[in-house]
Amino acid sequence: MAQPLTDAKFVTSAADAKKLGVCHAEVAFVGRSNVGKSSLLNALANQKQLARVSKTPGRTRLINVFLTGPDRWIVDLPGYGFATGPAAERATWQKMVEGYLTGRATLRMVFVLVDAEVGPTKLDHQMIEWLRAESLPHRIVATKADQVKPSKALKQRKDVAADLGLHANDIAWVSAGKGTGIPELRREVADLLNL
Repeated sequence: MAQPLTDAKFVTSAADAKKLGVCHAEVAFVGRSNVGKSSLLNALANQKQLARVSKTPGRTRLINVFLTGPDRWIVDLPGYGFATGPAAERATWQKMVEGYLTGRATLRMVFVLVDAEVGPTKLDHQMIEWLRAESLPHRIVATKADQVKPSKALKQRKDVAADLGLHANDIAWVSAGKGTGIPELRREVADLLNL
């Protein structure tokens, strides 16, 4: 049997969640620009070019939808923070992301990506506090775990969790480059989508 998510393919982009069709179930990935969102999506799907990886932060400017399995979606949302682009365009991204997150009845989980080495930034805190205030289901994923020295990984994981009022086990600790935590997160996403 093939691994779940490996059949993922890009289907559409939209600037307005209302223009997206309906699906059976979906999960969304959000995080600040340059946190490794595209690399993580590619690792989860075991594909090199599913999501476009760019050296310039903020390249994801629309809601990008990937189909996996029958009528199941993985959604890549624009990054926040360092994103480049006109100020007026950047201002619309927040409205676009919030509109998507609050408007999708089939949304099962929002995966919030934080940098494992840097830890949660002010913008990460704002996003997580907003998700909590909206009572939206979310899970923290610490990316780029390979950039944390092995001798410091356990303490760093505890510190990242404590900074967010969580336990270390509450955070997925992953590395798209090394594959750390990818099979477990892939299974978690597949279970949420009933794949």
